[in-house]
Amino acid sequence: MCELCECEEEHNFHHLIPRKNHKNKWFVKRYTQVEMNVGLMVCRACHRTIHWFVPCEKELGRAYNTKEKLQEHPEIEKYLKWKKKRNRND
Repeated sequence: MCELCECEEEHNFHHLIPRKNHKNKWFVKRYTQVEMNVGLMVCRACHRTIHWFVPCEKELGRAYNTKEKLQEHPEIEKYLKWKKKRNRND
């Protein structure tokens, strides 16, 4: 099940701190390797949506590095409400 929209579509792993940032000094000072490898199992549609609305990898890692923070992003929040409603109607 997708950890964001709760659908049962094919999933993939979304790093909450994108891998591109794992060697960046700002992230290395603040997070352990274990913390940087934490992520969510999300459907492809949710994964694309996350990266569409937050295309900057550093912003994604700094400001949206938890499930709750992602869900609070205004556009992602709207998308998730729509997707959950759509899933119930299918």
